[in-house]
Amino acid sequence: MPDRTFYINEKKPSACRELAKTLQTCIRKIDRPWDELVFLCVGSDRITGDSLGPLCGHQLSRYIWKNSYVYGTLDQPVHALNLLETKQWISVRHPHCLMIAIDASLGSRQHLGYITAGVGSITPGAGVQKDLPEIGDIFITGIVNLSGTFEHFMLQTTRLSFIMGMADTITLGILMAFSMMPEKNYFYRKNEFTDKIRWAAADQGAAAFSLEG
Repeated sequence: MPDRTFYINEKKPSACRELAKTLQTCIRKIDRPWDELVFLCVGSDRITGDSLGPLCGHQLSRYIWKNSYVYGTLDQPVHALNLLETKQWISVRHPHCLMIAIDASLGSRQHLGYITAGVGSITPGAGVQKDLPEIGDIFITGIVNLSGTFEHFMLQTTRLSFIMGMADTITLGILMAFSMMPEKNYFYRKNEFTDKIRWAAADQGAAAFSLEG
């Protein structure tokens, strides 16, 4: 379970940079060696509010990083029916990885639209009464709608533009975090998205990034 949860308002201009710094803090709290990076992006592409994970996975999979892997995309989602199998596969294929779990969540009205991150695992589907295994060494969630009653209805009626904006912020925050951590040797190759990262960094006053082709 998380030892502390950080809340980041996705609508703030500095949200990507705040998420990047939060991730760096979380990564440096991991007190065991790891040699691979795994993003486990959970959710269903069939339900708008639950598509945050697959959208982030889809965006992250466009980048080629050293020793990093993405599970859960729009084409191959990881959801309630295959999460346990996927987790077991990852444990065999990447036994010494650092796993970052990404998922949508439901929360209070005051935190609607916030991104949360922290060290520890999360239990996907807890907000809609699903019994699924805990996942992740570090988690990132997006609070996409209100918890309480009619959770499935809330997820189905969440606006796609809202989810897309949150997925963009999470993806960019992740890219910023690792491009500012050259000691981990995770670089993404230049492609049509490189300028987007540079522009965002300049807009938010972030430090210069080290990029490799």
